[in-house]
Amino acid sequence: MSTTTVHLVRHGEVHNPEKVLYGRLPGYRLSDRGQQMAQRVGEHLAPADVALVRASPLLRAQQTAAPIAAAHDLPVEADQRLIESGNVFEGHRMGHGAARFQDPRNWRHFANPFRPSWGEPFRDQVARVMESIHDARDRAEGREAVLVLHQLPIWLIRRSAEGRPLWHHPGRRECSLCSVTSLHFVGPHLSEVSYAEPAAALLDGAVDATGGKLA
Repeated sequence: MSTTTVHLVRHGEVHNPEKVLYGRLPGYRLSDRGQQMAQRVGEHLAPADVALVRASPLLRAQQTAAPIAAAHDLPVEADQRLIESGNVFEGHRMGHGAARFQDPRNWRHFANPFRPSWGEPFRDQVARVMESIHDARDRAEGREAVLVLHQLPIWLIRRSAEGRPLWHHPGRRECSLCSVTSLHFVGPHLSEVSYAEPAAALLDGAVDATGGKLA
């Protein structure tokens, strides 16, 4: 049977001076450092036998995918199934103002960490992204495909692939900016998951989606 690899790439650092949870809001672009990260991951994947590059329709993912696709003379295909997870606190600073956990009006959103109740259910995210992954595996059979998306959906796919519960502590995700989580298939069957951080040298001082320091 043929071997196929589908790489899940998290986008680079985003220009977010207000430090809000930007979620699916349009217009959030890569920062200057995020563009450097995208170049690093593009260089990392340049030797790979990439047959397909797809990305979330959000600008930060499209910008991260651009140097990857350019290295292989491929277009970037937008895939709605790869979009960021939904979140009721989108547009707010986490822990501040309207998104404060201490505000009793928000307690209903934190009532069920297994679903979760503040956003798109974990299982729904896994279902839509896995559909895109298997479609990409079919398209790139015997070669490699790259999907550029967002931290939470990538981490949920990895936990699902490794047979772990989907609920988890957000601070313990192994999915840094412009990291590459690779799913290795033999025929239609997943055989291995590997992880790389080609932009690790640029992570010191970088910020994540909520404005928190990564390193």
